[in-house]
Amino acid sequence: MKGLKKTRRIQIIVLAAVAMAASFAAFYYAAPDALQYFRSPTEVAEKAPGPAETFRIGGLVEEGSLVRGQGAAITFSVTDTNKSIPVRYEGVLPDLFGEGEGVVATGKLIDGTFVASEILAKHDETYMPKEVIDSLKAQGIYVDPNAAPATN
Repeated sequence: MKGLKKTRRIQIIVLAAVAMAASFAAFYYAAPDALQYFRSPTEVAEKAPGPAETFRIGGLVEEGSLVRGQGAAITFSVTDTNKSIPVRYEGVLPDLFGEGEGVVATGKLIDGTFVASEILAKHDETYMPKEVIDSLKAQGIYVDPNAAPATN
């Protein structure tokens, strides 16, 4: 009877370990598209990620860089006032998107241009994404203390 209890306990431990490994493998397999890292334009300029990596870039839309092309094509530059990265996007921009405003874009860096699949802009006059505020502060740039960071 004692040997049976020990065998059963080992079976349960092994089954739990296999279940944990399977759930970790499922998460890891699904994660590449779900996990997107935030980078400032300076970080992207200094160490460019590979063309297969999806990430978020954030900063301010550089003044005078917004160009609307044919149809829904838009190009602009994202800056952290230190470096600028050109961005290309096809689609409808948020209503409050504009030059000099905070923006976070999701996409990939291809041949030095960030090709965005999604654009997030501020939703009111005091909004700036938390990542953008932190990045600007890290560079010693004044950020309005009344700016409300994004909440998740």
